[in-house]
Amino acid sequence: MPTLPTSRLTGSIMIISVASGKGGTGKTTVATSLAAILGSRAQLLDCDVEEPNCHILMRPELQTSEVVSVPVPVVDMEKCTQCGRCGEVCRFSAILVIGTEVLTFPELCHGCGGCSLLCPEKAISEGPRELGVLETGFAGPVEFVHGRLRVGEAMSPPLIRAVKAKIKSEKVAILDAPPGASCPVINTVSGSDFIIMVTEPTPFGLHDLRIAVEAVSHLNIPLGVVLNRADIGDREVQRYCDEMSIPLLAEIPHDRKIAEGYARGDLLVTSASEYITLFLGMYADIKRLAGNRITGPRKATA
Repeated sequence: MPTLPTSRLTGSIMIISVASGKGGTGKTTVATSLAAILGSRAQLLDCDVEEPNCHILMRPELQTSEVVSVPVPVVDMEKCTQCGRCGEVCRFSAILVIGTEVLTFPELCHGCGGCSLLCPEKAISEGPRELGVLETGFAGPVEFVHGRLRVGEAMSPPLIRAVKAKIKSEKVAILDAPPGASCPVINTVSGSDFIIMVTEPTPFGLHDLRIAVEAVSHLNIPLGVVLNRADIGDREVQRYCDEMSIPLLAEIPHDRKIAEGYARGDLLVTSASEYITLFLGMYADIKRLAGNRITGPRKATA
């Protein structure tokens, strides 16, 4: 990874989530560029575990790899009396009693442990089910963490929580969230000090931005918008931000130099170094907008 100027900015440690209502808006481009300009002060965590791609642009040297599992029920039928208590407890129908049979569905299990805890006969223990792997390393001075969900696996939140558990309080943690507005996104952005919403000036971009903003509004986390390819569409996103009093953090034009660099797998701030100033200014605005939420080193919450 090319050497970039070290930021002169100082201040409290933050957790910044970079999200988007839809895929393909430039979310990863923004997250990696922000991490790169902060250098050794930053920690980049790719929480888009279903399709992580920060490593393509950051080119980290991975140093550790660990399997992430979720505990699932294992029933001892010699102890089980088929009372049905386990099925009553499970909100996700991951364990059911039908007649004299106890059926388990590990793919539905969220690993809460309620069935084993409340089984009156202590007939249920827990065994691991592999979800994916968590890898850590460094991309130049930037500490790097990402998760890779096992192919065919549908449950990403436990792996996302494992990625977030690697957040270090002495770093500016930048979380690259999955696209959309579903559970994996909420799991990622919860506990953040600030959310960057990346969108594009199209009807689809605006539609999905509205949904994403509404989804995270209940978390009471300050947010701002980055408008990518800002000069090729309409002005409806800007109007929406004005109406909702959402700060527009940056407008990135449809720059051929950026597109060519992306095709090579280069960071935006490497292929078009004139944008370093834009990202430094954006980080300064985020610190100001985050305001009183930042009270010192923080730990992530799931």
